[in-house]
Order: sequence, then C-alpha cells, then structure tokens
Amino acid sequence: MTVKKIGLTGGIGSGKSIISKVLQTMNIPVFNSDYEAKCLMSQNKHIQGQIINIFGDKAYIEGELNRPYLASKIFNDQRLKSKLNNIIHPAVRQAYEEWSKSQTSGFAFNEAAILFETGAYKNFDATVLVTAPEAIRINRVLQRDRSTREEIKQRMNNQWSDEKKKELANFIINNDDKTLVVPQVLEMLSKLK
Repeated sequence: MTVKKIGLTGGIGSGKSIISKVLQTMNIPVFNSDYEAKCLMSQNKHIQGQIINIFGDKAYIEGELNRPYLASKIFNDQRLKSKLNNIIHPAVRQAYEEWSKSQTSGFAFNEAAILFETGAYKNFDATVLVTAPEAIRINRVLQRDRSTREEIKQRMNNQWSDEKKKELANFIINNDDKTLVVPQVLEMLSKLK
C-alpha cells in the first residue's frame, strides 16, 4: 500500500494538536516533529555533542537541555538558529521517513510548526494548514504556557503569516472555536483518498 505523506502545520496556538488528536481518534497516525526534535536533543548523544560544540557547555545542565539558554542564543541570531536547524531538521526528517514506512492506514501525517518556513513542505504529497484568528491563538497560548502576551507576539512574528502559508497549503482547516473541525477533517480526508 502506498502511504500518502501529509504535512500538518499552523502558527503557534492555531490548534495543530487538536487536529492531530482528531486524526488519531480515526486511527490515522500522526508524527509530531516538535516532540521528536525535543527527544533527539535530549537523548541523542551525537546531536548533543554537536549542540555543545556550537553553543558551549551551558547548552546542557546535568544532561538536560537548557532551553532558556538556547532560546536566548538563537532568538536574534539567524546564523546560530540556522546552525541548530541544520543539526535537528535532517535528523527529524530521517526519523519521520523511517516511521512513515511502517504506517498501514494509507496516511502518514507529520505535525510540524514551521513546515513552510523550512521548505520541508516540498517533501509531502499534500499540506494542511490549521488557522485561527490571532486573538484566539494568543489566548490559547496564554492558557497553556507561561509566556507573556509580548513573548507570544514575538514568537508569532518569527513565523510566516497565515496569508503567506495559505498560498502553499493544499487544505485549510479553520479552528476558530465556532466552526466545527471534524467535518473539515472528514472532507479533507475524502479529497486526499
């Protein structure tokens, strides 16, 4: 059986994870790239060594990734951010490729926050963009994270706008807390078959 590789993306707070959970309740597998990246940075000794070579010993504290330190280093330094991405993204892509080979549902979804920004969307048969109004997105993140409104806005500004992403997306799911998402997911799946 040929497995269709589908990229699932959206800005911070758009509700990518909600759509992933809907898919999973339908027995459709979803690979979480952000989770995989965190696992690789925490558990893969080779990747840890590469990160330490670039960012120094402060990148890890007692074997644990020092996220605040790393974030402070890459936030305004595009060169360092690119170096980190060049370590992590190929490893995540390889993990997804291996994982997708074992899928039998006909689909292998990949939830990734910056699918378009990295160019990774080119590796998929189709892409799905989850959108929501900015105010709703900010409120969702305020409820789930310990971030300030300003920090959330900065993170949003580091991602492409929904308008730019819509130009590349094959499917758009509106997750505005008013429109039902399950019918949108079902329609998308019927068109993907």
